[in-house]
Order: sequence, then structure tokens, then C-alpha cells
Amino acid sequence: MKAIRRFTVRPVLPEPLRPLSDLARNLRWSWHAETRDLFQSVDPERWAASGGDPVRLLGSVPPARLADLASDRRFLRRLAAVAGDLNDYMTGDRWYQAQPDELPAAIAYFSPEFGITAALPQYSGGLGILAGDHLKAASDLGVPLIGVGLLYRHGYFRQTLSRDGWQQEHYPVLDPNELPVALLEEADGTPAQVALALPGGKHLHARIWLAQVGRVPLLMLDSDVEENDLGERGVTDRLYGGGSEHRLLQEMLLGIGGVRAVRTYRRLTGHPEPEVFHTNEGHAGFLGLERIAELCAEGLDFDSALEAVRAGTVFTTHTPVPAGIDRFDRELVARHFGPDAELPRIDVERVLRLGMETYPGGEPNLFNMAVMGLRLAQRANGVSLLHGNVSREMFSGLWPGFDADEVPITSVTNGVHAPTWVAPEVFRLGARQIGVHRAEDALTVGGSDRWDAVADIPDQEIWELRRGLREQLVTEVRERLRASWRQRGAGTAELGWIDGVLDPDVLTIGFARRVPSYKRLTLMLRDRDRLMDLLLHPERPIQIVVAGKAHPADDGGKRLVQELVRFADDPRVRHRIVFLPDYGMGMAQKLYPGCDIWLNNPLRPLEACGTSGMKAALNGCLNLSVLDGWWDEWFQPDFGWAIPTADGVGTDPDHRDDIEAAALYDLLEQRVTPRFYERGGQSGLPDRWIEMVRQTLSLLGPKVLAGRMVREYVERLYSPAALAHRSMVPDAARELAEWKGRVRAAWPGVTVDHVETSAAAALAELGTTLGLRVRVGLGDLGPDDVEVQAVSGRVDEEDHIADAAVVPLKPVGSPDQDGRWVYEGPLSLDRTGPFGYTVRILPAHRLLASSAELGLVAGPSEELVEAAGLLMR
Repeated sequence: MKAIRRFTVRPVLPEPLRPLSDLARNLRWSWHAETRDLFQSVDPERWAASGGDPVRLLGSVPPARLADLASDRRFLRRLAAVAGDLNDYMTGDRWYQAQPDELPAAIAYFSPEFGITAALPQYSGGLGILAGDHLKAASDLGVPLIGVGLLYRHGYFRQTLSRDGWQQEHYPVLDPNELPVALLEEADGTPAQVALALPGGKHLHARIWLAQVGRVPLLMLDSDVEENDLGERGVTDRLYGGGSEHRLLQEMLLGIGGVRAVRTYRRLTGHPEPEVFHTNEGHAGFLGLERIAELCAEGLDFDSALEAVRAGTVFTTHTPVPAGIDRFDRELVARHFGPDAELPRIDVERVLRLGMETYPGGEPNLFNMAVMGLRLAQRANGVSLLHGNVSREMFSGLWPGFDADEVPITSVTNGVHAPTWVAPEVFRLGARQIGVHRAEDALTVGGSDRWDAVADIPDQEIWELRRGLREQLVTEVRERLRASWRQRGAGTAELGWIDGVLDPDVLTIGFARRVPSYKRLTLMLRDRDRLMDLLLHPERPIQIVVAGKAHPADDGGKRLVQELVRFADDPRVRHRIVFLPDYGMGMAQKLYPGCDIWLNNPLRPLEACGTSGMKAALNGCLNLSVLDGWWDEWFQPDFGWAIPTADGVGTDPDHRDDIEAAALYDLLEQRVTPRFYERGGQSGLPDRWIEMVRQTLSLLGPKVLAGRMVREYVERLYSPAALAHRSMVPDAARELAEWKGRVRAAWPGVTVDHVETSAAAALAELGTTLGLRVRVGLGDLGPDDVEVQAVSGRVDEEDHIADAAVVPLKPVGSPDQDGRWVYEGPLSLDRTGPFGYTVRILPAHRLLASSAELGLVAGPSEELVEAAGLLMR
């Protein structure tokens, strides 16, 4: 029989146990070992059955057991200590509170997904896990962040396999009342709501659920409310599901509704007003439009409001290819804005212009969310040094006339939240060296370049730790593999072989991530004979654990999964290579520590950052990876191995895969496996391998921390954005908007007319300083509106200047009778070899964050360049 209605019945905790409810409702338990240990001691079997979820645990513990605990003085002392620790954590000063006063009072951080814990399955992959780690690290540091996202009723899909290895998706319904979240309520107890106007006089309503992530509130919007029609109720049904209009409505709810949720939360709780709005990828870009509308309602015109909003907005792109960006048909966007829909006071054309692809090769009929994100933010960043370079190239068309390295997109390399991803055994080993509190600070705040205490850990202890973690992984893999085969229809009698799957003394390689084609799940299968030789080597075998989900609409990705699964099903190798379905946080927390090698072989440079190898490294696992994302930045032979790439422009993709797979096999055969299996003299241990583990922990560990990442965001992006926000009062915003309009109108009249130097020949000595004299036309602008610059440096064979030095030139006297200005300045010949210079004019204003901000530059005409020739060789 099927129930006609469902309730969630919560236990009534005895008064002495009431703090358990507060501990369960604050997601700090997901990274705080003492809190998890306390819940486990309530009922170890039910704790395991609940998947380590305190809310589900408390809902299943019998009243008799609760009554026993309420009179257990030892348990109550532990409970009081853990509850007191949480109170200290929530109220005490942390890193942020010790910083200078000009830091932002609050930052709103928007993301379409958040991976906090497996108990709150609102993530699909790297973007969500990164967002979750960002919130946790901000909490540990005391950064006053507010997270904003959506609450999906089905989350992302659960993955199983058919008998023939084809991925199958399942979408279990999530009941918010059974999740570690609570409704945000008005003073009268009714649920707080936000609403968006839809075409045709309809509305999209959403409730606001609150997840407490340590010190950080996470607001999650849910459209499954009675006030909505069936279609609107389904807007927050699935993460990354549905067609274009469905995605557009999700992104409008996230951006516009998210700002309204922040305002509601602030009104109800007295939380400080955010001075900075950070949009994690383009999905939340509409938040800037809502903030413009707020300022327009207060009397600012659109252009002035745009400047005020840009000043306090940070945009992070995670996408290394244009195809990864959300783009919508202009007509669809137009229908959802304007007089008959959302933001009725804003001209629809102004909205559309923000997302227009105005660069060469752009599609004029598409609305690009990343382009809008960049136009609505004064500060933008990629997520690794290499990805910053890729992003500047990819979006350089928005700043015509500037070299890619001058495009105003910086980079902050991602990090991972160590308390979430470091195995308890690894933490205890560190805590024995330096004490619990110092170990906690090292993993959360960071700040040191190296963890020197790792040098004092004996080789024997490191090796025993690594073997113990590998043994735990073997047990976990066998349990998951048995469950997977049962789901695939196998009977118990068929599964005896699983007891021999993997060996705790064999070199173990992990590969787990989403399965788009560029991550090349099946590169390891290019030469199956060589792979089999590696798996079955009589003295130096390897074993591989693979996991990953293909997007439900990506049949190509599903075929890759099936290809891998079929290989792993082969009776000859199935004890050495396994595919585990339903990759998620719970599996990942066992997988990273238990592997010796973390394999990553994307097509370079398509991995924006890729943080799974960072999580592995924090547990002493060595990286074997293509030089892409963060590994391109921090690779050293001390930490692991770099897979050579064949990324020349003319390389055929199949040929490239063959070359790189062969390089992978060579590395495994000749360098990786010999080092793991070789044994030193008296110790009988793999000394050189243990030293690489030690170097990984001591030198790479401090770099990969989310604490380091969040501190960089605070110092390099949030703090400057807050200062810009404060300076952009209404009068300043109007001044900047009026000035930009005047400069854009006058720019066609800005010219470089004549350039001369004091050099008489095309040869000069190092250290010589030349005098530079330039005649320019400024049209309707004056010297206060521009900066005239000399740009010099080494030149290549085509006279392109590399590693340029920029020197501002100064106006001399008044304009001549033709209205032209003369600028002068020194030109230092500070480098030997081919040397060149040019002159350019840029807009200049005290409120600009970058001289490239307007995308305007004027330089010498081609005739002038040809007449000048190359300056020095």
C-alpha cells in the first residue's frame, strides 16, 4: 500500500540532550571529528546505517536509548565539551577578526551548487565541492560570508550500472524536513518567501531554507511551494536538468531571487549588509541586474547604478572553453524581462546588451551569461595560473586593442578544505608531532610555506600509515563492488571472486571525476595489452580504482563509462581494476587517502583547476598528471610525475591520445612502479617513495589549502572590492558613468600623430636612456581624461613586444594651434638584444580598477609605425 501523505516525525530529545539538536543542525559536524565521534557513540550501528548523518541518526534512535544517554554522566560531559567547543568556534575571534578594519562587513557568495556533505546532496562535481570548501574555509577563518544557492528536490542523480555496464540514473526525492536545513521564518512563524514576476502576470515563489555551515549561513531557494503552478514548482527540481527556459528560470531565481533572499535574511536576523557580491561562475550573473534595479528604485539612473554595482562585484570563471558557458536565445531572455515580467523599470535592451557577444566570432542572437558576469563585475578571476591565461585569451575580444596578458582577469588558484578531506589517521599522525591545536591551525588558517614537522616522522610510521589507509580502501571497494554487482542482477553465488579484489600491498592508482570527453576516462585503455601487463606484472603489479558520472544527456560520456566497466569486468583483470558507481563525497573521502597515485589525464589546457589531486596530496598520495590546472603551477619531481603532452596545433586527436597514453605507460613501467617496489638497505622500506610522500605533505600540503585560497580572495579581491564599493557613493557613480559616456563618445578623435626619440642610430648600449617626444590629439578630452604611455621591451621576429615595461609620459605646456598636445618622458634601454617600443593612449580616472576597463586604446597609425621602423637591435 502507498501512503497518501508523508510526514517527518522528529524525536523529542530529553532536556539534557537538547544540545545534540544544535550540533546536528550545524554542518560543522561534517568536518569536526569530535562531533562525529560523539554522534557515533549515541548508537554505532544506526550511525553507520544513517551514512554518518546526525539528523537521520536522531530520527531513528529509540526513546529508551535516549533516556539512557540523558542519565549517562560520562556522555553528558562529552556532550557539554563538544557543545562548548562549537559555541567558542561560533563566537570567538578568528583570522579575519585580527585583520585591518577596512575589510568588508559581509560578502554574499552565489553558486548553483554546494558540496558541503553527502547528507546534503546539492552538488554534481568540482564546482559544487569547491563552493562547499570555500564556505567551510571562510567559516574557519571567520570571514563573514553568506552563501546563496538553490535547494534541488532531486539534487543530482544517483548512478547505477546495468548488467552490460550502461549508466542508469535515479532521482530520489529529497524531503527538506529530513535534511540538515531549517526554514527561514518571518516573525509570525510563517515561511519567508521571495517571488519573481513571470510573463503573462504569473509569479515564481520560493521559500528560503537555511543550512548553517559553521559560522556561515547558506540560503537555499526552493520553488516547490503551494503558491506555484506545477511548472513553477519544478524549477528547482534537478541540478543541471531541463531545457533552456528551465535553466534560465533557475538562474534568474538564483541571481535575482538570491539577492532578495539575502535582503530578507538581513531584515530578519540583523546580519550586516554585504558590501561584496561574489558570483561563482556565470549561473548567478543576474544578481547584478537585481542590484541595479534596487539602486534605480532609489533614484540612480541605469548607467550610474551599473558603476555602483560593478565596484562591489567579483566574478569567478571556472570554464576553459566557450562551449562550457550557459548561453540563451536573446528572445527568450527578452520575454522574461521588461514591463510584463521581471525588473519592469529596466529597459530590456540594456539587459540584452550586457550579455551580447560583441567580439569577433560572437553570436549576436545569443545571450552569454559569462559575458554578462564580466560586464557586471569590476574584478574577475580564473582558478589557476594557467586557467587565468586561458581565460584572458578566451575573453580578450571584450577588450579589443589590448594584449591578452593585459585583460583584467586575474587568477586565484583553488584550494581544498583540509579538515574535510584529510583522513583522521593522517591528522592524528600530524597532531602527535605538533599537538592538536597547532595541527588544526595548520590545516585551516595555513600561512606557512612548509610543514617542517613532517620531516621528523619516522619512515616506518609513514609507511604503516599508507598501508593502513590502502587496506581500508580495499575493504571499502569490496563492499561497494558487491553492492554494485547485486544492483546489476548478480546472485550471491556469482560474487565469491570479490573477496580477492585488490591487495593492500599492491601499488594503488585512483581516477575519479566527472566524465566529459576532455577528462579522458579511457585514455588508460588505449593499449590494453600494455595495461594488462602493468596490472598483472609478477613482481610490480598495479591496481586501479575508477569512479565517475557522465551527464544524463551525454551518451558519449556514458559510452566511455561502459567501455571502462566492460574492461574491468574481464575475469583476467577484475581483481586489479574496478569501477565504482555513484561517485560522491562519501566515496571520495575513502578513495583519496587509500590511493598511492592520483591519476589525471585531461586534454591540456581544458582543466580549469582540478582539485581532486590536491585532496589526494593532503593524505600523502602522489600525483601522476598532465601539466594542466593547478599541477601546471606546482608540479615538482619531489611531489610526483608529469605526463608529457602532445598538444601541438596540428596534432590529430587520436594520434595525440596514442602518444600521451604511451607516455603514461612508460612512466608507470619505468619510473613509478620501480620506485614503489624497490626496498632500501637495512630498513627494508621503499625509502625514495616515502621521501616523496614526505615532500608532498610538507611542501605541497600548505599550498593546496582552501584557507590559503580564501585568504587570497579576501586580500586580493574582496578587500579592494569593498573599498571600491564604499567609494562609489551615488555622486561618484554618476560622475564615473558620465565620464565613461563622454570618453566613449570622444574616443574616435583620440590619435597618436607623431613620435620621435633622441636616438640617432638603430644601435645603443645597455643602460642608455633616450628622450621620447610624442604629439597626440585628444579631441574633446583633456590630459586629465587620459594617460599617454610608452610601452617597451624585447621584440620577437614580428616586432611584438614581450614582457612589456610601461612608463607614463607627461604633457608639456598647452595645446598647440591645432589643438594637439605634446607629451615627453624617458625611455630606458634596460634589456639587451632586439628591443622595441610603441606609444599608446588609455582612458584614465581615479575610480577605474584597470586602465583596460573600458576596452579603449589608441595607438600610432600603420603609416606612423612603418615610418618609425624598429627602434633597436
